[in-house]
Amino acid sequence: MSQFAINLIFVGGSFALYIAIAIWARAGSTKEFYVAGGGVNPVMNGMATAADWMSAASFISMAGLIAAGGYANSTFLMGWTGGYVLLAMLLAPYLRKFGKFTVPEFIGDRFYSKNARFVAVACLIIASVTYVIGQMTGAGVAFSRFLEVESDTGLIIAAVIVFLYAVMGGMKGITYTQVAQYVVLIIAYTIPAVFISLQLTGNFLPPLGLFSEHIESGMPLLQKLDMVVRDLGFTDYTGDVSNKLNMVLFTLSLMIGTAGLPHVIIRFFTVPKVSDARWSAGWALVFIALLYLTAPAVASMARLNLLTTIYPAGTTADAIEYAQRPDWIKNWETTGLIKFDDKNSDGRIQLYNDKSESFKQTATERGWNGNELTVNNDILVLANPEIANLPGWVIGLIAAGGLAAALSTAAGLLLAISSAVSHDLIKGSINPNISEKGELRAARISMAVAIVIATWLGMNPPGFAAQTVALAFGIAAASIFPALMMGIFSKRVNNKGAIAGMLAGLLSTVLYIFLYLGWFFIPGTATFANTPDNWLFGSMGYGISPLSFGAIGAMINFAVAFAVSSATEAPPKHIQELVESVRYPKGAGAATDH
Repeated sequence: MSQFAINLIFVGGSFALYIAIAIWARAGSTKEFYVAGGGVNPVMNGMATAADWMSAASFISMAGLIAAGGYANSTFLMGWTGGYVLLAMLLAPYLRKFGKFTVPEFIGDRFYSKNARFVAVACLIIASVTYVIGQMTGAGVAFSRFLEVESDTGLIIAAVIVFLYAVMGGMKGITYTQVAQYVVLIIAYTIPAVFISLQLTGNFLPPLGLFSEHIESGMPLLQKLDMVVRDLGFTDYTGDVSNKLNMVLFTLSLMIGTAGLPHVIIRFFTVPKVSDARWSAGWALVFIALLYLTAPAVASMARLNLLTTIYPAGTTADAIEYAQRPDWIKNWETTGLIKFDDKNSDGRIQLYNDKSESFKQTATERGWNGNELTVNNDILVLANPEIANLPGWVIGLIAAGGLAAALSTAAGLLLAISSAVSHDLIKGSINPNISEKGELRAARISMAVAIVIATWLGMNPPGFAAQTVALAFGIAAASIFPALMMGIFSKRVNNKGAIAGMLAGLLSTVLYIFLYLGWFFIPGTATFANTPDNWLFGSMGYGISPLSFGAIGAMINFAVAFAVSSATEAPPKHIQELVESVRYPKGAGAATDH
């Protein structure tokens, strides 16, 4: 059986399962569409939350980023994991006790202002739309290789599948579909990792294999990897970073951005009680840990496998001939995600760091005229089974897993956008007397429109999946997270302060991002070159990357909100009492009904 046929069976079978679940769990009311009826089991909700949270960025891009940057890119791992802990401890139980459908509804009620609700809707939509770009891009990467279609065609297929199960089922259908998707993605991620860990280290547990000896060389795996990358002009894989401030800010931005992501927060509205929200958070952390403990090993082994494929003899003088390249390179070349340019016309592949000034002399002595192989970071996890010559069914499995990761988060994001439009804008302001049937229709139409927009953005992304996602996290960090924290833990912050803070955080962050990455992400429109010396404080050696600015935006949000609130009247007494009732455990067993 051909590899294409195997991929088709795994991917097609998983899609059929998702659509069947959506038909079985079709939403018949707004409560089922928005919060799955509010009766989801905590363990199932934890699994669905894990699938919702572990996006294409986690499954596809995170290991690719760590593989490319080593320790320096471990910020993604630390930030996303730490952020989930913040969400579980500081936000989820309190928001569930408040008992509303959406994040903007909480902000609107807590800050007793329709304007605050509108600003929250704008922040939510901007963050969610930016985030969904990464999911659709990830789906396109997976489709383009495993179903042997153009990336844009893959995006359209992904959009159709999401449309079928998300528009029909709403949160109810998405919840049970995400349970199935979690099972698919975690099996798909861990089984290839076990195979590869056994091949390279003899240890079947990838997290332990990462710190075991490399069988072929007899030295520790990470030491072997450091030696290989150093000989090609790259910095040590385990090497430290020079700009610690940027690393800390980026990690913090990812942490509080994670805690402010609306599509994850609304998952905690689907359980019956506040105690169930806590249990859901705990179970989700367990399910997330299964992948996140494996990711660093997958990254390191993928990088080593890639380099030893190009230099099989173990020396840089014996790069493989392009004509003798393995099948996996040929397969990925057809997608355009691997490109070869024989710059010195020797018929061999030279893969090295041609941007290193200190390595230029060595490259010249070797007759190299520049790096000849460009490998998109997003493919490393998906290509790993092929690089390691694993069985065809493993490749089919990881294809289904990559698509499950992208589609599960895309569905959650689209539901958050749909809920904000239909519940917060239409019912909350434009037409408060709309019938439940009319609201449900509006929710489905707005989700369909969001899918079309997300598909177009996926075809024209500003960067690869994890970079795009990092921007969304920065926006959520600067706007939504501070408003939620102040709404729960401060009785003094009023409506004027909350609105001013959200606008200040959002605008400062978006402005900084657009200055370096292009206005509205349009290529060629950046005001400044996105290089460390051009960043804020870059001349001092402590430049703040656009991807790290979310943490600064959050600080601006907090500062402006408290300053404006201190200069204006205190919130009404009933709002202060509301804050106390949400924060303290009395009555926590039965959360407010929707």
